[in-house]
Amino acid sequence: MSDWTVLNEVAKRAMAHAYAPYSGFCVGAALECEDGTIFEGVNVENSSFGLTICAERSAVMAAVTKGKKRFSRIAIRTEAEEPVAPCGACRQVLAEFAPNLAVMSVYSGGQIEWTLGELLPAPFHLGGE
Repeated sequence: MSDWTVLNEVAKRAMAHAYAPYSGFCVGAALECEDGTIFEGVNVENSSFGLTICAERSAVMAAVTKGKKRFSRIAIRTEAEEPVAPCGACRQVLAEFAPNLAVMSVYSGGQIEWTLGELLPAPFHLGGE
């Protein structure tokens, strides 16, 4: 976990597979598990906009499908001119598994890092696993 280079590249490659015919706003995500395994995710839009899934949640679902539930970092990649933070739904889903997650947004103007706690200081939590 020395730098973000690998996660950034994985997120960039994933972004090319996003399905965004309505907004044209493609997002790729690379989610790193505590054991170093990396899962990709992309945004998948739907004509019924509420059914759209974000890249971050797509990556979480891919990881959980493979039995991974402990995450350390996520890189989010866009071509936006400003940094893009995870939406509220993604923040809550990420907090379910990794309340101390490191988050990096890479955009056309550079990159920025946050902790999930900075982005969602009081997540909803019932106790879970």
